[in-house]
Amino acid sequence: MDELIAGYRRFRAETWPQQRARFEELAAQGQRPHTMIIACSDSRVDPQSIFSAGPGELFVLRNVANLVPPYMPDQLFHGTSAAVEFAVRVLKVDRIVVMGHALCGGISALLHGAPPEVQDFVAGWIGIAERARTVALRCDVPEQRQEVAEHEAVRISLDNLMTFPWVASAVAEGRLSLHGAHFGVATGRLVLVPAKGEPTIP
Repeated sequence: MDELIAGYRRFRAETWPQQRARFEELAAQGQRPHTMIIACSDSRVDPQSIFSAGPGELFVLRNVANLVPPYMPDQLFHGTSAAVEFAVRVLKVDRIVVMGHALCGGISALLHGAPPEVQDFVAGWIGIAERARTVALRCDVPEQRQEVAEHEAVRISLDNLMTFPWVASAVAEGRLSLHGAHFGVATGRLVLVPAKGEPTIP
């Protein structure tokens, strides 16, 4: 806890004086982020840092392997779907970006099997991306399968977003756009991953 308290003190001493007016504005007027980012929980992949975003700009959801499940309204717990619903229907974000990343542990578990200690939740969760495993195993170069699966997992989440009726209607009406991306942890490089076609460097 000492590390966190020290970080908070640096925030109060250095960042808060510079950002105070912005935080006060956000408190008074509420949040109006322009973009929702669906990213992995991996501690090396921080959307705020990668996109040089300030407070109030991004509505960020992070989970294992940046996955979005298909639309499935029922009485079970759907944290990811709830965040998407709030972003699209209440905050009315302009875009959703699904951002995968290199060296993703969730995707590694998908390809090689989840470790015994994460069978309660992770093993079932990554099953959302089973298609990515199938696509990756078709790759003739074993060293490239991890990245192939990471890209395909982004496409799966983009496809699943379109199963949400109010996402699909917002896209059709031009009020919302969906985008895929992949971040290289070692390189710092971001590539855009379209729903179909080859990734491109912005």
